[in-house]
Amino acid sequence: MNSRRTFLKQTGLLAAGIAVAPSFACTLPKKHPIGLQLYSLRDVIKNDIKGIISKVAAIGYKEVETYGYSKKGGFWGLDAKAFSILLKDNGIKAPSGHYDLDDFMSGKTSDSLKLCIEAANILGSEYVTVPWLGVNIRQTADDYKKIAQKLNEAGNLCKASGLKLAYHNHDFEFAKIGDTTGYHIMLNETDKKLVDFELDLYWAVRSGNDPLALFKAYSGRFTMWHIKDMDKSKSSFNTEIGQGAVDFKGIFKGNKQSGVKHYFVEHETNYKPNELGSIKTSFDYVNNELL
Repeated sequence: MNSRRTFLKQTGLLAAGIAVAPSFACTLPKKHPIGLQLYSLRDVIKNDIKGIISKVAAIGYKEVETYGYSKKGGFWGLDAKAFSILLKDNGIKAPSGHYDLDDFMSGKTSDSLKLCIEAANILGSEYVTVPWLGVNIRQTADDYKKIAQKLNEAGNLCKASGLKLAYHNHDFEFAKIGDTTGYHIMLNETDKKLVDFELDLYWAVRSGNDPLALFKAYSGRFTMWHIKDMDKSKSSFNTEIGQGAVDFKGIFKGNKQSGVKHYFVEHETNYKPNELGSIKTSFDYVNNELL
């Protein structure tokens, strides 16, 4: 009788456990979504935008960062509304986009920025990101101070439209100008309420900088990262994340101090015959080893 009573108690607890388990599982923290800078697929995306986005989603990417938008061509032949629908149908968000803002940054016109703000809002983005600076406007410390003011101006226009501005680096910003660099001038001269920074980890490391030191000096400014690895034998080449020379596990220890909200995998300067296979390798490493 005692054994029967014990059995009933145990099976009752088991049944209760089964009933509770699903709700408990729902409370487990989800992994941070991983994004992809679509420039990684520049050689194939133009041929089949709908198929490529579907495959990017199938790998597991939940976010993308756009590039190359124009009034005439839109996003790879789709206008902003159609591209937004395509992303939504595949369960993907586009929190940021790289937009050509050379005309605005050089002081010619604000039309290009207004066009980009319109597209970003249609996509439901958070950021309009400046991806590059023309060589002619970044020669001196005073040039970078003017750039910082243009970034603040752009930040104000973005803020008025419910967006935020970000700046993406390469390596030229880290070149010495006296006892400072263009990058430090921009960080110091921009309003942190208006301008965020998207730190490209590859370019920072390749130029001899420690991302953790930047996070410490400018806490909370680096709300987006480009996760891009450096080939061990040839620093001018990228490789899949986790197969190169960048210490991502060390860098990720500073993610809270950085203020990072969005991670974007990018392959910029190396390619394999199967670009989709390459971005899957990188996704798997970030998902399994870094998050």
